[in-house]
Amino acid sequence: MYKPNSLRNHLTAANPDLKRNPDKLLVFADEGRLIGTGTASRSFEYAYKLNVIITDFGGDEDGLMVPLLDWVAVHQADLLGNPDKREKGIRFVVDFNNHDSVDISLELELSERVIVKQNQNRLDITHAGEIAPAPDYAAPYWQLFNGDNLLAEWQVLKTETAQ
Repeated sequence: MYKPNSLRNHLTAANPDLKRNPDKLLVFADEGRLIGTGTASRSFEYAYKLNVIITDFGGDEDGLMVPLLDWVAVHQADLLGNPDKREKGIRFVVDFNNHDSVDISLELELSERVIVKQNQNRLDITHAGEIAPAPDYAAPYWQLFNGDNLLAEWQVLKTETAQ
């Protein structure tokens, strides 16, 4: 699976608080399923609930959510474009610790296609990337502000594949 580390790297790079304290961000793949094709092919799909927990977060939640949506648009676009999936595909819980920090738990319903090809006695595996959406913006770099306060900054992602 490549999406959990991809999202971790993206959020850590985008958010100043996580950039300073990357250990605040915890990632778990829960309720995982392997979905086979039911044919002679060994190709399959990972399907799981990704649980991302940010502890003692003192920043603005928007500084997490906007980069998260940017990542989702590239790596699991159906969570935004499919009306059935967009209602429950991304969920969150916020625990207010005190006046200065919160714990945030994000849940995303993700899937990853894995292509397994046989070449004689050898099996080659490839994690298929997502179909790249046509972005509605041209800038490769973004900064998110609330007034003069920089909440987050990130690069527009290109579709990734894991080897």
